[in-house]
Amino acid sequence: MSQFTPGELAVMRILWNHGELKPGEVQEKFPEQIKNPALRSYLAVLLEKGHVSRRKVGKAFLYTAVTRQQTAFRSTIRQIVDAYCDGSAKDLVMNLIRSEKLSKSELLELKRLADDQAG
Repeated sequence: MSQFTPGELAVMRILWNHGELKPGEVQEKFPEQIKNPALRSYLAVLLEKGHVSRRKVGKAFLYTAVTRQQTAFRSTIRQIVDAYCDGSAKDLVMNLIRSEKLSKSELLELKRLADDQAG
């Protein structure tokens, strides 16, 4: 699965959060001003890549996400692990723990999760 451009990801997030929408509805929810041709370009690319589908209702098309958010997330994480951590998920987690200044309660929650997975 290819990574999304920032604009494609913004469209996908809207569709994941709101379900099936007309392009005008996506445009209204877009996080910044976007012209209609630019939005339609994102939708066309996402449709071509198979990440969204559309159906015609009257004169309008309704778009919906085909790629699930969790699937896209896992694919992106896998690409990051492979590209930056030599394929080691452990290295990714260790880097996150070191760089994100997690609170004591967050670290304890991670420990509980790790213990549950090991048990």
